[in-house]
Amino acid sequence: MTQIPRAGVIGNPISHSLSPKLHGYWLNRYGIEGAYTAVKVTEDALEETLRDLPKQGFIGANVTLPHKTSVMQFADNITDRATLIGAANTLTFKEDGRIFADNTDGYGFMANLRQGAPDWDPKSGPAAIFGAGGAARAILVALADAGVPEIIISNRTRAKAEALRADFGARISVIDWVQADHMLEDAKTVINTTSLGMVGAQDFKVPLNRLRKDAVVTDIVYNPLKTPFLLAAEEQGCLTVDGLGMLLHQGVPGFERWFGQRPEVDEATRQAVLS
Repeated sequence: MTQIPRAGVIGNPISHSLSPKLHGYWLNRYGIEGAYTAVKVTEDALEETLRDLPKQGFIGANVTLPHKTSVMQFADNITDRATLIGAANTLTFKEDGRIFADNTDGYGFMANLRQGAPDWDPKSGPAAIFGAGGAARAILVALADAGVPEIIISNRTRAKAEALRADFGARISVIDWVQADHMLEDAKTVINTTSLGMVGAQDFKVPLNRLRKDAVVTDIVYNPLKTPFLLAAEEQGCLTVDGLGMLLHQGVPGFERWFGQRPEVDEATRQAVLS
């Protein structure tokens, strides 16, 4: 009996993940016989689980917190992109047991931005990023690749932002969190990569009154869909793009690799995941 192809998402905690809903919707939409499940994995069981999943018929997995960095040490092949970011979120298991690791977060971010703001021009001016964590790294790489001329970062812990500048060089500049609003004056692209404003997290308190009206503003938080950050940007007259699309688009390359069909991210996909 032929095993149906299986994929999943590994993390801890994992019950909140929307990935099973997303991939389940795509499998159903394209009439593909396959399965996608959430797998809770503790740090000490990570290697054993990664070796075991292919034996259970898994052909790939998405990776979420806290394993995005740790999985790298067990991968046999790592894309340049994942190496540069220092984290992987998409794994493909080869038939011989080898693990191929990639990072599609930057791809998901850019695809979402281009879908939500079709006229956005990365070369039009600086980008301002709030936060300096793993998502910020992935987005920074994607923005630099797209030709953004300057990237300004502000993080509550300045040392983390300085570490990004040390890794990525002259195109990056750092500004203190207490003066973070100053980086908005020239920014044509503004991104919140922190958890501030998320349900259950602290509020985003940096004033946005220095925003340019022609700036495109996006948040990677998608719960709530319209964060206080995005609402404040809309009040300044800016075009805003919510964070749900980044989650949806980052799932596209993995699904295509595992199940042989490039899925579409459209309004029906959004509604299926939100329902």
